[in-house]
Amino acid sequence: MPRSIGPALTVMLAVLLAGCADLAYYAQAVGGHSALLQAARPVPALLADPTLEPGLRARLEEARAIRAFAIRELGLPDNGSYESYADLRRPYAVWNVFAAPEFSLDLEKWCFIFVGCVPYRGYYREAEAQAFARQLRAQGLDVEVGGVAAYSTLGVYADPLLNTFLGPGNESTARTLFHELAHQRLFIKDDPAFNESFATAVEQEGLRRWLAAAGDGESLARLARRQQRQAAFDTRVGESRARLRQLYASAASAEEKQRAKAAIMAGLADAAAGLPRARPAFNNAVLGALGLYRRWVPAFEVLLRSAGGDLPAFFRQAAALARLSAPEREEALSRLLAAGEL
Repeated sequence: MPRSIGPALTVMLAVLLAGCADLAYYAQAVGGHSALLQAARPVPALLADPTLEPGLRARLEEARAIRAFAIRELGLPDNGSYESYADLRRPYAVWNVFAAPEFSLDLEKWCFIFVGCVPYRGYYREAEAQAFARQLRAQGLDVEVGGVAAYSTLGVYADPLLNTFLGPGNESTARTLFHELAHQRLFIKDDPAFNESFATAVEQEGLRRWLAAAGDGESLARLARRQQRQAAFDTRVGESRARLRQLYASAASAEEKQRAKAAIMAGLADAAAGLPRARPAFNNAVLGALGLYRRWVPAFEVLLRSAGGDLPAFFRQAAALARLSAPEREEALSRLLAAGEL
């Protein structure tokens, strides 16, 4: 999920060429991405500047080491991405808007050329995202606006490092680079849950290997505990989704559904309290966004174990799944998911 909802949702340049997008949306997308590229400066030139702020210098040098590790040890693409840096002077690269009906977990979708249909719309200005969110709420939809620290153009452009994820410590940088480079390694149209779950699985494994290579046992132990808490919460989310689907399909009145829904969502908020980036409230749009990033992660973890931890073999098997038809792919991932629960 997005970095305020989890790891970053992918907003590709192809979205900027949306055949069905309105002109205002198209204009802000083109302008926002162009401004981002124009703000980027080559990292070597920045590091050669003796006046560069020491903290930024250290973060850029760490990012270079992480990028080299991703290419050398994880087999992720080496195509010029993350060799420049842009300070956007804002906390997020984009803000994504998700929406779902009051009594459905199915996210609204917007369709674009190249990337197909995606269950969000991204904005480079938070005010515009919030304005669109208000329009959707006025239609009676559940809505979520989430800040995204980074996105991938899938190698169409050389994506820059951004201030939005190049913070103190290296875990945020490593997570983001591994996640976004994984999108460049494998991405398919019309299946955002596959794409995001695959990238999240690569992100998690990459971070584990990065910390192990650094001999950082304390951070490794902390990561393991965090992943255990996340797995337990994912189980809770799955159970809640099942209860909600049953509720929404029932003959209960709208008032009864609203009361039961509120109780289930409140329980999820309580369960999420100990997690990083915990949110105070849940709704159908939040659950939909969570599903994008987390739905198939356990299945990809099973796939990685079946490959003996060999990442090239894992990538080949994931690519084979990507070549299946959507129903066949869902069935195969469901089998892997079930295998992980045994």
